[in-house]
Amino acid sequence: MQTLGLSDSAPRTESRWQALFWPTIRNEADFDYITCQGFWICTVVAAITFVLNALASSPIMGTFEGLFFFLAGIGVRERDRAAAMAAFSAYLLSAMVMQRYTGSGFGIVPIIFLALLFATIRGSWLAAGWEQNLEDAAPVRLNQTFGDKIADQLPKFLWPKARYVFYVLAWLEISLLLVSLLTPRGTATPNTLP
Repeated sequence: MQTLGLSDSAPRTESRWQALFWPTIRNEADFDYITCQGFWICTVVAAITFVLNALASSPIMGTFEGLFFFLAGIGVRERDRAAAMAAFSAYLLSAMVMQRYTGSGFGIVPIIFLALLFATIRGSWLAAGWEQNLEDAAPVRLNQTFGDKIADQLPKFLWPKARYVFYVLAWLEISLLLVSLLTPRGTATPNTLP
């Protein structure tokens, strides 16, 4: 394996938990892994948010929030720092709104998702400080499986067209969550959080 260059010569010093929540980001391959992880987290949040809001008789809000989180995942995959910060901020504010109105905003799953989204922000900031090196180019994105097409090819195609729609949705989502959080109790309806 080492002869073919398929494994590292030095064993990884971080545990699985550290690799998941506070990974070492030294090169483009590490950053690519983090952006792919952020994409899938945002996609899962989008799907769960859409389904839970549809079941709660709020399909318009579910569609809005689902689209926001899906586009945030696309932006994260395309290495947009604003998308990473918007996804984390909206998810945190949504958890705070749910905690305020239902008392169940910060369970195990939301805390894990927040940690994973924060790792995406951290990776974006670390990678922004790197000097561009031709030897350390971003890994080639695959196109073989359905998952590759969704996580590697779709963001590359969709982000240039949907970027400005996302920025408007992000502004609306965060504004509505802040209004829900700051409105006196009993006058606002909470958003559904997975």
